Amino acid sequence: MRAVKSPSTRQELRARRHLRVRKKVAGTAERPRLVVFRSLKHIYAQLVNDDQGVTLLGVSDGSEGVTVDGAGKIGRAKGVGAALAAKAKAAGITKVVFDRGGYRYHGRVKAVADGARAGGLEF
Repeated sequence: MRAVKSPSTRQELRARRHLRVRKKVAGTAERPRLVVFRSLKHIYAQLVNDDQGVTLLGVSDGSEGVTVDGAGKIGRAKGVGAALAAKAKAAGITKVVFDRGGYRYHGRVKAVADGARAGGLEF
């Protein structure tokens, strides 16, 4: 029997965690999936309809209309969540499913969720 290759890098570990989360979390047209991607410098969030396999809308910390809410990267992440909520409200979306993307629900990922909740999205 073939041995299963164990993940060796941080990216592989995150990808495996993300797949584990994705088994349970799926977005629909009524309740899309809010996906968070975090790089070392920036943070990105998007709404995805998994039934059709399309991205409905996306926001990054470099997008227009993102206001920094606090200091540093956490403030930018909170602004990304608020901007995403505003765009979603304009598109008629009020309820989402949160996908933390294999990251811990902590720091910038939590700030995106808090900003989206403050903007009026329901998780």
